[in-house]
Amino acid sequence: MKHASVKVAFVLAAMFAGSYALAKPLSYELPDETAEFRPGPGVELAQSNCAACHSADYVSMQPPKKGDAFWLAEVKKMKNTYGAPIEDADIKGIADYLAATY
Repeated sequence: MKHASVKVAFVLAAMFAGSYALAKPLSYELPDETAEFRPGPGVELAQSNCAACHSADYVSMQPPKKGDAFWLAEVKKMKNTYGAPIEDADIKGIADYLAATY
């Protein structure tokens, strides 16, 4: 009986793997961006780091005038929680730019 259960499990696994291989890839079109990073000291850091994962639209939707502590926490969260490829040396510069500009 045990041998039959292993066969059934194997057949089910093979069927699932086969159907997965035949699945069509998903594709979608992103909407056009409606915002740009505002000019200011450090804009290049934001463009090269933040825009790797999301648009300037996302940044512009954040609460205004939240200050240094808010933006420093946000940039650290992007790196540490979401895995953004931000160099440690760039964190403060990005946060300073965002605090001064948004």
